[in-house]
Amino acid sequence: MKCVCEGLDLSEAVLKVVKACSSKTTVPVLECIKLSVKNDSLTLSATDGEISIIKTIKAEVLEEGDVCVPGKYFSDFIKKLEGVQICLFHEGNKMEISYADSQTSMQVLSADDFPVIDTQINENSFVLKTSDLKEFIRSTCFCCATDDSRPILKGCQFVINDNDLCVTSLDGFRLATINGQVVSATGNMEIICPARTLSEIEKMIPESDENTQIFVQRGMILVSCDNTVLTSRLFGGDFIKKDNIIPKSFITTVTVEKDLLKASIERAAILVRNDKNSLIVLDIGGEKIEISSVSEIGSVQEPVKAEITGKDVRIAMNSKYILDAVNALNEDKICLSFNNGIQPFICQNAEKKDKLYLILPVRTNNA
Repeated sequence: MKCVCEGLDLSEAVLKVVKACSSKTTVPVLECIKLSVKNDSLTLSATDGEISIIKTIKAEVLEEGDVCVPGKYFSDFIKKLEGVQICLFHEGNKMEISYADSQTSMQVLSADDFPVIDTQINENSFVLKTSDLKEFIRSTCFCCATDDSRPILKGCQFVINDNDLCVTSLDGFRLATINGQVVSATGNMEIICPARTLSEIEKMIPESDENTQIFVQRGMILVSCDNTVLTSRLFGGDFIKKDNIIPKSFITTVTVEKDLLKASIERAAILVRNDKNSLIVLDIGGEKIEISSVSEIGSVQEPVKAEITGKDVRIAMNSKYILDAVNALNEDKICLSFNNGIQPFICQNAEKKDKLYLILPVRTNNA
């Protein structure tokens, strides 16, 4: 195998593909990037068995062939060579990397042991505006679980029904859901896509007014964009029904300026950021929300003007959870709805109710 390519093109491709390399495996080839030289292109592939990324760039091909290079080391090395032309030459168990007047060699593995990546995924599909897809991902992924105790909660549920789309995520302490529409779909469907996959898709697709098509088949998903193909396994099983969790009615509703509430919570959170629950307390009554926090460092107590309907409420919560929700909302005013100090409460935009964030409070002796 021998080819010549631009350092910038190769660096950008490697940085995309290396994200699919496994970091914890007993199979060395899964830590590698496969380089395939054919016709007038260089194709880079990586997979950890769950997610796969393939990227193709132009190259001057002098000798066709395939080889597997150690992903992390190759990535770190190539990104230092963005300004030069690079020649890759593989022979035996080594690959030579030539650039300018310099030359480096790297141990490689045979491409014969690299897993076959299935890109024939086209049975079902749905199309979204690219901007909408990015918004769906950004609005929900942060609420996915990160531990392996309940793997299905590490993904977002996509439910398509007559072109209406609902995306939901939860981690056991909070829930996010957003409603919208697809441009088109081959039919009604429900999938649970890993948050890690969605995060990579969001980074892969550029900001544009175009549409993005997502293909689904046999528990797999495929997205293609700018000579980059991402495939991933989907989670199987029954997702938690959000309608059983979200309260149907509330006793107290609060409408408040988003920026004022956010700034006050951020200040209160500073003193408790090293505590386990980063606990802040909201005292709701009269015409204000009083936000407070106490730690060994000191205490904060700030009033924020608000429009309040219903009974007074005192409720404690993790400051990170409510800040994440507030940041995901995009109107000047937001609405908080409560029943009491020990039941879940929700955050929404004051006008458009397409997004909903539910948060479990933290029980305290005073709340």
